[in-house]
Amino acid sequence: MYEDWSRPEVELIVADYFAMLAEELSGRSFNKAQHNRALQQLLDGRSRGSIEFKHANISAVLIELGYPYVDGYKPRHNYQELLRDVVVDRLFADQGLEAAASAAVSAPTNRRTAASGDWTDVVVEAPTRGEKVDRSYERWGVPRPTLRGVNYLERESRNTSLGGAGEEFVLSLERMRLRQLGHRRLSEKVEHVARTQGDGLGYDILSFESNGRERLIEVKTTRYGDMTPFFATRNEVEVSERQAAQYHLYRVFKFEKKPRLFILPGALRQSVILEPVTYRASLP
Repeated sequence: MYEDWSRPEVELIVADYFAMLAEELSGRSFNKAQHNRALQQLLDGRSRGSIEFKHANISAVLIELGYPYVDGYKPRHNYQELLRDVVVDRLFADQGLEAAASAAVSAPTNRRTAASGDWTDVVVEAPTRGEKVDRSYERWGVPRPTLRGVNYLERESRNTSLGGAGEEFVLSLERMRLRQLGHRRLSEKVEHVARTQGDGLGYDILSFESNGRERLIEVKTTRYGDMTPFFATRNEVEVSERQAAQYHLYRVFKFEKKPRLFILPGALRQSVILEPVTYRASLP
């Protein structure tokens, strides 16, 4: 029979998850299966599957607090409230992890990856959350709270080195896509408009469909997993609505490991849940 996890159990698994996250943020390898086996010995009666599920719950809490999550533990958002309390308490106490997260999301990338092979090998299906969650924040237009007011995922989204490298990757991918479809002339017209015309267009790359119609591509890049939230400007959202037939958002993930991407075509409001994260304040 299912029983809620006790506080000692939750504290133990959170400590284990944070140990893995610290390794991942530092770029060091670790064995998730080995961690799981060790926890099965310490958590009498908890199976491999229940431990993995709890790790996925921790991923969800971290994302909501603006932190990266451990790759491979897809976030599951319907979690025990005690779990969130323990994660928050430990984050406040673990300044080392906070420093590691700050350094990881701000670090420049040395990777300049050109797409190679078949372009279809890079593109995957867009992930889905696959569960109903409490949408009170979105429903009332209230930003989700973050720890100490810092959202490390938003900070990563402002990493110009990473963002630029992701755009260059998609630029090479689009040229390869068109060449492989037999449209060499169109491939030569693909333009990195964020560089040539500035970043106010609402998209980064001008590419083309096989029939010559323009494809407007906004690129969002992360070092982390495919469920990592991305951040869009009001201009990007509005352009995606005005030019929905041509607009495509390319979400590049796991950039420094093995870059993959999924594509969200059309208006962003139709494919993602948009949450307000900042406000503009004017004097009355």
